[in-house]
Amino acid sequence: MKRGNVKEMNNQGKLLVIKLIHTIIWMFFVLVIFYILYSGVFNQITTLTWIGIGMVIGEGIVLWIFNKFCPLTLIARKYSDSLKDNFDIFLPNWLAKYNKLIFTSIFLVGIILVILRLIQNS
Repeated sequence: MKRGNVKEMNNQGKLLVIKLIHTIIWMFFVLVIFYILYSGVFNQITTLTWIGIGMVIGEGIVLWIFNKFCPLTLIARKYSDSLKDNFDIFLPNWLAKYNKLIFTSIFLVGIILVILRLIQNS
C-alpha cells in the first residue's frame, strides 16, 4: 500500500472518531434541551433543569468563542475538505445546516416556559 493511501485511511479513521464523538455530544445536548422544554411544559423545574440551562448556555459561549463553530468541527476540518454541513457529524445534511436555529429556538421556548412557570408558582 502506498504511503498516501495509508495517510488517507488514517485521516478517514480520525474523521470517523470525531464524527462519532460529535454525534454523541449532539445527542446529549438535544436531550438536555428537550428536558428543559419538558420542565417548563409540565412544571417540573428541578436542579437538573438549572444544570441543563447552565450547560446549554456554556455550550453557547463555546460556540461564540469559536465564531459559531463547534471546536470538533474545526478539528474535523483538518481531515476533510467536504463542503457539506454534515461532514463532521452523523446527521442529515439539512439538520446539520439548520441545527443551531432549530435547537436554539426550542431552547428559548423552554426558557420562556420555565420563567413563566416560576412567575406562576411564586
